[in-house]
Amino acid sequence: MKVLVTGHDGYIGTILVPMLQSRGHEVVGMDNMLFESCVFGTKVSRPDVELRVDIRDAKPEHFDGVDSVIHLAGMSNDPAGDLNPAATYEINHRASSRLAEMAKDAGVNRFLFSSSCSTYGAHGDDFLDEHAEFLPVTPYGESKVFVEQDLASMADDSFTPTYLRNATAYGSSERLRGDLVVNNLTGFALTTGQVFLKSDGSSWRPLVHIEDIARAFCVLMEAPADTVHDQAFNIGATAENYRISDVATIVGEVTGAEITMSDEAFNDIRNYRVNCDKLANAFPEAVPQWTVRSGAEQLKAAMERNGLTHDDLEGAKYMRLKKLQENMDNGSLSADLHWLGTS
Repeated sequence: MKVLVTGHDGYIGTILVPMLQSRGHEVVGMDNMLFESCVFGTKVSRPDVELRVDIRDAKPEHFDGVDSVIHLAGMSNDPAGDLNPAATYEINHRASSRLAEMAKDAGVNRFLFSSSCSTYGAHGDDFLDEHAEFLPVTPYGESKVFVEQDLASMADDSFTPTYLRNATAYGSSERLRGDLVVNNLTGFALTTGQVFLKSDGSSWRPLVHIEDIARAFCVLMEAPADTVHDQAFNIGATAENYRISDVATIVGEVTGAEITMSDEAFNDIRNYRVNCDKLANAFPEAVPQWTVRSGAEQLKAAMERNGLTHDDLEGAKYMRLKKLQENMDNGSLSADLHWLGTS
């Protein structure tokens, strides 16, 4: 297939692009390259064709000859989404839905949307499947709900949208993120000798490695349309739900660091356990291969190899919110999060 990947230069995109290419697909990337300077390691994977375009500025001709769209681009987490909620809805909701409309009008048959388990938001301790109620608690989570609803209204015989509700991601990437729980706890442990909990650790989270997310996108894109048409899939493994305190224990065992807790530790209202059996039953080849423990071991090795420092981990290089704020302060990013230049 000819596949358009939005957000190809991001945390997941730099893993997904070479995976798609290795499976024989032609990849067109679309990204505003906001984090181009945030390199972890020595190289970044490139698509066959690269469009340096904000998804808000996408045009119909960008979809010429495209068979499938994998839509990753957008504000990447709750803190970044809270920076400018109006812009978050503009990017994550309205621009995403407009992208799908243009793709459909251009004759694109498949549209895979990178949704999130954050759509479930504030639930209790019971397992949630794809029929669970949406209870998002942030603009980021709410925007994902809105796009799923818009895409469902577009679904017809010629256009198959599929919603991948990713668990909280972790793992090493050429565009490493330090603002994800497993990555942050592991990096902090290696650079300070402490596994530092910022919350009280009681909340549940489903967790999934980015290579497993990328593989799920490939498998669902290549599946017969009638098996994924207008369907949501929780992306992860049912066994890979953890309390944050349990993640801290694993990271401590992998790194030998001491577990500590912030004096300002809070109870995180984002609390959900997710059942991922639908994915496993329908597509066994998409079953995650990583666990939090093996992911922490991978991160430890990569962070040691690349000489990660505490300043790097907690600074603008790997913290998406801090990079956005830095770019706004130096005039390369507008208040409504339009990219104005390089940094």
